[in-house]
Amino acid sequence: MTQENKNSRITALIITYNEIGYIEKCLESIAFADEIVVVDSFSTDGTYEYLLSLPNVRVIQHPFENFTLQKSFALKQASNDWVLFLDADEVVPAALKDDILDTVRGNPEHVAYWFYRRFMFSGEPLRYSGWQTDKNYRLFRRSKAHFTDRKIVHETLEVDGTSGILQSRLIHYCYKDYQDYRSKMLHYGRLKAREDFYRERSFNFLFMVVKPLWKFFNHYILRLGILDGRKGMIICYLNALGVLERLRELKKLERKNALAYYLLMP
Repeated sequence: MTQENKNSRITALIITYNEIGYIEKCLESIAFADEIVVVDSFSTDGTYEYLLSLPNVRVIQHPFENFTLQKSFALKQASNDWVLFLDADEVVPAALKDDILDTVRGNPEHVAYWFYRRFMFSGEPLRYSGWQTDKNYRLFRRSKAHFTDRKIVHETLEVDGTSGILQSRLIHYCYKDYQDYRSKMLHYGRLKAREDFYRERSFNFLFMVVKPLWKFFNHYILRLGILDGRKGMIICYLNALGVLERLRELKKLERKNALAYYLLMP
C-alpha cells in the first residue's frame, strides 16, 4: 500500500446502545469505509449479537459513563487517521459518500469537516423546529482532534487546524416514536444537570420556569417549528421538557450534596 493510499483510508466509528432497527441502515450506508468499529454499551435488544454477525464490523463492548468518555474510547480504537464518526441513527446518502471520498482522496484543505443534517420524524423530513442550521463534526483526522472533557453530553470536538463544511447533508432519523424521543430528552437533561453540577452552576427557580418556556418559544415560533405542523409541536415540546428535566435534576443533585455535607459534619 502506498503512503498516499494509506493516508486516504477511513475508519467509521459508531457508539451504540439498543439501536436495532436503525444501525442496519447506518452500516449499509458506510460500507465504503476501510474499517468499521462499533463500541456498544451492553445493548439488550439484539444490537450486539447483530453486530457480531457482520464480518466487516469490529464490535467492542464498553460500559457507558457519558458520551464524551465513550466517544473518546471509540476514537482510540481507530486504525486510520481519517475518522468518520456517526450516530447509529444517521445515514450517509450517496451524494455525501461521494463528497467524503473526494475530500479524503484529494488534497484535503482542512483537518476536520462539519456536516449539515437533515432530520427525519417517523420517516418524514423535519424542515424547521430549530434544526435547519444544525451541523456537527463528523469527518476529521484523529491525530488533529479530541473530545474535550468539559462536556459530557453534546460532546465537543476540539480541532488543531482549520475546518470546512461538506455541502451534502447527513440524514438523521432523530424521532422513532414519542416514548423513545421523550426518554432520550430526559436522559440528556439528566446528563446536562450532572455537567452543570460539576461546573458549580447553581439551581435557580426562575430559570426552571423561564428556560423551558423560552426553549419552546424559540424553536416553535422563532425557529419556525410551527411550519412543521404537528411534528414541530411534538419536537419543540419534548426539547423543552429536556430543559425542564435538566433543572429538576440539578435541584436534586444540590439537595443530595447538601444532605451529604450535613451528615458528614462533626
